Amino acid sequence: MALSAETARPPAQAPAPAPAPALAALPPGLMSAGLFALAERGEIRRYRKGTLLIQEGDQGETIFIILSGRLRAFSVGENDREITYGVYGAGEYLGEMSLDGGPRSASVITLEACQCAVVSRRTLERFIAERPEFAFELLAKVIRRARVATLNARQLALNDVYGRLKLLLGALAVLQADGTLRVAERLTHQEMANRLGCSREMVSRLMKDLERGGYVSVQDARLVLSKPLPQRW
Repeated sequence: MALSAETARPPAQAPAPAPAPALAALPPGLMSAGLFALAERGEIRRYRKGTLLIQEGDQGETIFIILSGRLRAFSVGENDREITYGVYGAGEYLGEMSLDGGPRSASVITLEACQCAVVSRRTLERFIAERPEFAFELLAKVIRRARVATLNARQLALNDVYGRLKLLLGALAVLQADGTLRVAERLTHQEMANRLGCSREMVSRLMKDLERGGYVSVQDARLVLSKPLPQRW
């Protein structure tokens, strides 16, 4: 006997597809709900350490949402000296600055094996059309990075190398249970020089002086700030 309209059961809805393993493995809260939803629409790709994802000056219409590993954004001068703009990890994304149709403003390379969700401009446009509130999230990210760039330019113009080194170590150091400050990243003098916009030799000389003064030491391949760094050197 046929069921009436009142007793007929509605067709079962198909369950929502599970997120890709790389997305499912992310710690809760690492990404906003909007960014997570956008990453689900991207193509999950794996990259080896040392892979150049973005070449400064090239045209590009993709953004890279980092799911694991670390990326470094940088530029290379005519004398082959590099300057690092930032190091970015899981939950962050790069490449949005070229979505205005202009060339890439910096190069990006993997510092270790990485997984990224690669999203095309067309996919992003469709996503924003469906979720217009994400446009404000994207705009806020661009504004924050513009502020960071302004601060970095200010530091380069107004601080000497030691002043920039002091700010860098202070920003990277994490307070430990024993009251000391430890830099979590393993930084070589060359990597610090790239971030400070100076030569490796200058960083090595300053770090050796700070070690002799008892301000910094190396423990388990990590820098430890044993006491507050002096205002000037």
